[in-house]
Amino acid sequence: MPELPEVETTRRGIEPHVVGKRVRAVVVRDARLRWPVPDELARVLPGLRIEAAERRAKYLLLRTQRGHVLVHLGMSGSLRIVPAATEPAAHDHVDLVFDGGMALRLRDPRRFGSVLWITGDPAHSKLLKDLGPEPLSDAFDGAYLFARARGRAAPIKHVIMDGHVVVGVGNIYASESLHRAGIHPLRAAGRIARERFDALALTVKDVLRAAIEAGGTTLRDFARSDGEPGYFAQELLVYERVHEPCTRCGALIKCARSGQRSTYWCPRCQR
Repeated sequence: MPELPEVETTRRGIEPHVVGKRVRAVVVRDARLRWPVPDELARVLPGLRIEAAERRAKYLLLRTQRGHVLVHLGMSGSLRIVPAATEPAAHDHVDLVFDGGMALRLRDPRRFGSVLWITGDPAHSKLLKDLGPEPLSDAFDGAYLFARARGRAAPIKHVIMDGHVVVGVGNIYASESLHRAGIHPLRAAGRIARERFDALALTVKDVLRAAIEAGGTTLRDFARSDGEPGYFAQELLVYERVHEPCTRCGALIKCARSGQRSTYWCPRCQR
């Protein structure tokens, strides 16, 4: 599933091609995504200009004067800038066609993504209003994370993957951040010392920034908006490296299922 770095990479990739462009038409080939593509989109969007391409958590927001197009890539979705006349593939479900003949095309084989229309402040919308702070913002730091973890018996990995606590820290980046901070992913969040949260918040930021600069992580479905893979997979230290030696100490990486997710850690480096 595309996580925050992949979504931010996509946002940066499409931004110069959509901002300032006027939408000529909306083509919906299959409205049956996670939530049905609203008929309103094809009625309202043509004639409007895209003023900004923004991101909140794992959602992309294309801002216009009358509202926002909200896009979620789901499990396997991707966005491409293509000539509007390009023959669509089997899973190319939605096009935003711009003046000049180019289109923003959503491909989503599993149809867990979404394309919605939001009027008013998107921060107050049902999907966004209860989300936690952005991990790269000043609102997310060790003090904040410690306060949210106090008294909680849940594993720390579950806590930092909770979108109500902090957004966008998915399975890959939670595993990598905890390894770099030296914290066992299954340790109870409420039993971690205060100063260790400072290290964890910093490593979350560092890992996400590095992943964004590398263009995200391509493991299965993700590719950038230009069709190229993300290269952060080459920097992974624990994720999907079970039984391989830790690059720090040489101990073999372990893996267990927790919260229906595979969790990876070094038994020597992480306590």
